[in-house]
Amino acid sequence: MSRRTIFFEIKNFTLIIIGACLIAIGVSFFLLPAEIATGGTPGMSMLVHFISGVPTGIAMLLINIPLLAAGFKFIDLPFATRSIVSMLLTALLIDLLNNYAEFPKISSMLLSTLYGGSIIGAGAGLILKGNASAGGTMIIARIVASFSQVKPAQTILIVDATIIVAIGFIFKDMERVLWSMLSIYATTQIIDKVITGAVKEKIIHIVSDKTSDIGKAIATELGRDGTIINGQNLTQESDKTILFVVISARRIPQLRKLVLNIDDSALMIVMEASEMMGTSQRFLISEKQS
Repeated sequence: MSRRTIFFEIKNFTLIIIGACLIAIGVSFFLLPAEIATGGTPGMSMLVHFISGVPTGIAMLLINIPLLAAGFKFIDLPFATRSIVSMLLTALLIDLLNNYAEFPKISSMLLSTLYGGSIIGAGAGLILKGNASAGGTMIIARIVASFSQVKPAQTILIVDATIIVAIGFIFKDMERVLWSMLSIYATTQIIDKVITGAVKEKIIHIVSDKTSDIGKAIATELGRDGTIINGQNLTQESDKTILFVVISARRIPQLRKLVLNIDDSALMIVMEASEMMGTSQRFLISEKQS
């Protein structure tokens, strides 16, 4: 095993351990006391606990082990090994915290929901970054996708929706359904942020007859490079040029003013950049301070 591989696995298992701790904290200290569910197999195990009283960690193992066995041929061995460690550690920590740790009771349902969902999301995101799975929901999604046209994201959505409906039947309380929906939303948002990073850049498309002048001004005044794309309008009666540039959100007002000063009829479109890699669009010219 090479040094690079060893470092890679150390990094993976470090993320998995931290992630498992966070999921256990979110479940044991925030959601379980408030009887609010989350998504995925943690949410399924909480439902089993609410219905039967079976410890949440044990319920998580009872759910995950068959799913992992059923989906073994759909995942590679290293991923499966890391996922087993993740599931065992998460289940163990949840039951240890439930039985032996004390945490001040939180009376606010809103705080329990948001903090619980967010902490679980951070933990699940770290486990995913550690090239493992926190539970069997993704495995279910892969199995379903292999036999049907249903996309993994749709399967996960169906599982989460089922959990929410079950919460309503168990507690006969519409408020808990809504709190659980908010918890799942917080979890998915934080997972996305952890995986993709907190990207603060925006993608800008500028359509103008003066893209060359605008591009030079952006390079000179904002210290950013970009790309000019040639195109045509829908009727193909005239050529158009589109300026593509990535810029930080705080520089958009300055960019807007710059564009309008050169061409007040220019079309400027601002889009979210969910993830970025590389430097070719970012700092080819050192960004000047505003």
